[in-house]
Amino acid sequence: MAVYTSITAEELSQLLADFNLGTLIRFEGIEGGIENTNYFVDLELAGQKKSYVLTIFEELSADEMPFFIELGHWLAERNTPVPYAIKDKHGIALKQIKGKPAAIQPRFYGKDVPATQLRPLHCFQIGEALAHFHQAGNNFYLKRQAHRGVFWWRRESEAIAHLITTEDAQLLKNEVTAFDQLRDAALNLPTGVIHGDLFHDNALFQDDKLTAILDMYNAATAYQLYDLAIVANDWCNNTDHSIDPEREQALLEGYAQVRPFTEDEATAWPILTRTAAMRFWLSRLIPWLGVAQASRQGGEMKLKDPEQYKQILLHRIQYPAQLR
Repeated sequence: MAVYTSITAEELSQLLADFNLGTLIRFEGIEGGIENTNYFVDLELAGQKKSYVLTIFEELSADEMPFFIELGHWLAERNTPVPYAIKDKHGIALKQIKGKPAAIQPRFYGKDVPATQLRPLHCFQIGEALAHFHQAGNNFYLKRQAHRGVFWWRRESEAIAHLITTEDAQLLKNEVTAFDQLRDAALNLPTGVIHGDLFHDNALFQDDKLTAILDMYNAATAYQLYDLAIVANDWCNNTDHSIDPEREQALLEGYAQVRPFTEDEATAWPILTRTAAMRFWLSRLIPWLGVAQASRQGGEMKLKDPEQYKQILLHRIQYPAQLR
């Protein structure tokens, strides 16, 4: 269970005293998280029971949080099904517990679809929803540089080069260079708020209908098409790490019916699918090598095998993606 920060009922009740949401009935840790601690929180108000989610932020500092707090409110106000920090009776949304930033959020219902059960209908819906997410965030008034973006992957790929094979080090270097060349080409690539981590386990479905997009704490200002590439590499990935063309086509069609692609995006797509694969290969590789394995109160960071994303990258190189 990814509960890095343990809390007591007394500590939670003290936090809830700032709200008019009701009295605590029960709470339990949520499995599956990687970066943050999450609890389901059941409250009772005027005889009615309602469930919320408490998120305790393990990596982001209080100074970094305003971007995410404001973004959640901004998107929710524009009918995007995302969590947002509920304001207390004093109008304050960002709270603190155990010395860490925290937020009480509405609970969404549904389950993520396991990777082996993803079908074109799921991919079409997430493409459509991501395009709405991008459009809703187009005029968002804050900007944020991705904490694992271009400067990070340039620096970290060089830092671990001596710990991996010469071939892998060269592969990372080639992909960093390919993105730099793309960025220097001055193409018409729409930029705005991206989710940055919309893997299949960050979306909830009920009866095969999308109900929510979760975990926006990698959101940043970047190429919207890069965000779609992250989704494509995960949602359309086969067990042998090839890409399912039927699912990818459904994803692209769902997205394009809301926001049509530019001509330059068709040029950039094969590179950005490789960039997205490289980024997650690298972010998994670093802790796998023991270089920067974060530990948190209550447990260590979950490790994910980097080989999956290395193989996705190699597939994307051998079979360049196309915007069809």
